[in-house]
Amino acid sequence: MLELIDTYWLYFLVGQYPDGPLGGLALTVLLSFGALPLAMPFGLLLGVARVSSHRAVRWPVATLVQLVRAVPLLLVVFWVYFFLPAVTGVKTGQATTMLMVLVLFDGVYLAEIVAAGIRALPKGQLESARSLGLSYPQALRLVVLPQTLRNGLPSIVSQLVSTIKATSLGYIIGLSEVSFIATQINTLVFTQAVEVYLILALTYFILCFGLSRLAFLLERRLARAS
Repeated sequence: MLELIDTYWLYFLVGQYPDGPLGGLALTVLLSFGALPLAMPFGLLLGVARVSSHRAVRWPVATLVQLVRAVPLLLVVFWVYFFLPAVTGVKTGQATTMLMVLVLFDGVYLAEIVAAGIRALPKGQLESARSLGLSYPQALRLVVLPQTLRNGLPSIVSQLVSTIKATSLGYIIGLSEVSFIATQINTLVFTQAVEVYLILALTYFILCFGLSRLAFLLERRLARAS
């Protein structure tokens, strides 16, 4: 295994870069940590709409959220990569496609985190802010959402774990993320499949377990502070 790591560690980390497109573990991390911040405004908007008192706002957003959550993410990847270009005439690359899917995926789940956080706050928070003369958007921005995001931080970190694992679906459209690169290495050294995929599993474990522990520690700290 050590010889395998010594030979292919750079290919595993960055793919063909700089002689080709960035890939490997670097692409997986870049997509994961890039998608979540990009999805945050989308998730905040949908989350606020989910708890709106207006049915005309709340119901369409609830339908969108439930639809995306009910459809396998792999199918969404296929839709964006094959169906969307057929309709729009614009062909997207593998990395762009996966980023779009992850932003949609994260946005919907962040919406549920935000909506749950707003519902968990005492109703007096919003009412008190309004009684001080703040408009509804100001009350949300200055009072409600800061508390919601703070309390939902462990869930947001956990969502990042799900995003990292979801990047592996890019394999199906030829995206050279870390699992795709591991498969390429396996074709070069087909007698060491166990070692190759053990390294891949350990890589995912280190990333995801580390973030899961971070989410747990954040949750404990928030519980002590409350």
